[in-house]
This record gives sequence, structure tokens and C-alpha cells, in this order.
Amino acid sequence: MNLIEYPDRDLMAIDLAQALAGELTVALMHQDRATLVVPGGTTPGPVFDALCAADLDWSRVDVMLSDERWVPLDHDRSNTRLLRERLLVGPAANAHLLPLYAPADRPELVLGQLEQVIRPYLPISVALLGMGADMHTASIFPGADKLAQALAPDAPILVPMRTRAQPEPRITLSARVLADAVSLHVVVTGEEKRAVLERAQGQDPLDAPIAAFLDRAVVHWAA
Repeated sequence: MNLIEYPDRDLMAIDLAQALAGELTVALMHQDRATLVVPGGTTPGPVFDALCAADLDWSRVDVMLSDERWVPLDHDRSNTRLLRERLLVGPAANAHLLPLYAPADRPELVLGQLEQVIRPYLPISVALLGMGADMHTASIFPGADKLAQALAPDAPILVPMRTRAQPEPRITLSARVLADAVSLHVVVTGEEKRAVLERAQGQDPLDAPIAAFLDRAVVHWAA
């Protein structure tokens, strides 16, 4: 595991945003468009605040969530809403948002439709993941109903996920798609999650899903 420690969260957010912007710039030097995948949740918010002001050609950047809760886009728990409020503002408002939600009662009803939209933008150029205290990343949760499918080498692009620990269904990019990113980062904060991260190393991803990514990701941590 390649771990970078920072003296505080503010510095981490700035440095990580600069690293992501630099990798996107390099990608755009070699191809017409670049795909950026980011997580929801509260931890990446400060990174988004710094990244949205980056001086790059955002009109050639396609932004996608690593996962989404199956709730309307204006719902308080919508990760898409977070992106629109914290990342897709300022210069980054010119980026193209790839959807991980479509109006339907269940994600299974529109899974094929969403995959068709996403497929042309793969592989991912730059991916940022988070990690929960239960060692989940994206919506790849320990004990989830389709965990094995999400971790399989031949997994589909998207996997609908349900777990008793979450109040609504979710949809997630599979581990295969996330791990294929040209550049892969994980952002973690707090002493508790640092201990969780260290425990996850070498574990079976079925027990600790984040372990599927630690061999090749750059992990950014601040207390």
C-alpha cells in the first residue's frame, strides 16, 4: 500500500486536488476526453472545493460517481446532488456529468440503459475512492446481496446493491471497472479509519472490500 500522510485535512485536500488535476491534464494530452470518477459522502467535499477551481479544460472531462443511492437527484442523500453543489461549480461546471441514476422504482429496471451511457467513457482515467469504517468502498459493502458479483473478475460495469445496513438500494461501479482506472486514489480521514485501513491489508475482499484496491492505489490520509 502506497500511503501518503498529511499534517492536516486542509493540506491533504489541496494536495490531492492538485494531484487529480495534474493526472487529468496528462490524460487530456494523450486523448480527446478524460473520465474522472469520485465518491459521495462527506470526506471528499473539501477535495471537490479545491478541485473545481483547477485550471484545466473541464469541457473535455466526463465526471461520474463511483456509486449512488437510489433516491431522486434532489434528495438530501443523493450523491449526485453533492457533486452538483461541491464539484460541478466554477470552472468545473463545464464538465460533463455521467448519470448513475434514472427515474425508476428499482435500479435493475434501468441498469442496461445506464451501462450503455457509461461504456464509451471507459476505462476510467482518474478515480478517487473513499472507505467506510466497515471497510466498504463505493457501494461494495461487506455482506451485501451482490458482493461476490461486484468483486468478480468478469463483473458487469454496474451492480445494484442492497444491504441491511443501508436504508435504500444502491448502484455501484464494479471492482473490475474501478481497478482498471489508469490512476487510482483512496482518501481516508481520522485515526479510526487509519486503523481500519491497516486491518484491511491482506484480507479477503469478501470480508474487506477496500482490500481489492490497496495493492495499486495511492492512499491519502490525514487525522
